[in-house]
Amino acid sequence: MDAIWFVLPWRGGSASGSPLPFFYLHLEKRGGGDILPRQLVIGKETGDFMNREKVEKLVREILSEIGEDTQRDGLKDTPGRVAKALEFLTRGCSKTPNEVVNGAIFESVKDNMVVVRDIEVYSLCEHHMMPFFGRCHVGYISRGKVLGVSKIPRIVDCFAARLQIQERLTNEIARAVKDAIDAEGVGVVMECRHLCMMMRGVEKQNSVMMTSAVLGSFHDDPSTRAEFMTLVKGV
Repeated sequence: MDAIWFVLPWRGGSASGSPLPFFYLHLEKRGGGDILPRQLVIGKETGDFMNREKVEKLVREILSEIGEDTQRDGLKDTPGRVAKALEFLTRGCSKTPNEVVNGAIFESVKDNMVVVRDIEVYSLCEHHMMPFFGRCHVGYISRGKVLGVSKIPRIVDCFAARLQIQERLTNEIARAVKDAIDAEGVGVVMECRHLCMMMRGVEKQNSVMMTSAVLGSFHDDPSTRAEFMTLVKGV
């Protein structure tokens, strides 16, 4: 199975003269010859994918709507700070896995399992735009090529720094690792706390959500999957 990233220009014009956005289109070629779109990411050529002034204005309007005085000392600069924070927290929208891996793929022995545990994860739930956070564990078996160890957390951040749900985030990380080195198998386990169900709604402060994605031999071979889970638990 082949995975291909295309960068496609936006067909609309830009009346303001601001940088034109682009699409990152991720296509997957399956064994039968079918080519299926897997993922679409929108960004801008400069990496500046957000109109900060517009966001500041909108934040100021929200503060006013909830009854705050936007001119008091503590809130004067809040719209700008929120805009910068959102730009940082969604920075993954302008990145692809190929960019963050940046060619750091190296020859190695085949069939060995590589596991990176306890990678910190911070993301925003797309339903309420509230944070969820926790740990991610990634493992793979190589076919003779390995990723530079720092590239695994970078792949995690690439997908976490977007509006997300944990289920999709887990799967996207697994797919990206597998595609990057044509791994024999990949496993990803994620455990996170979601503020959208801790601070509001059902208000369950001790709840932890766990998700997993297993591909290739991690999916097909129970003993491989069991080895991965044992290493994740640190037993």
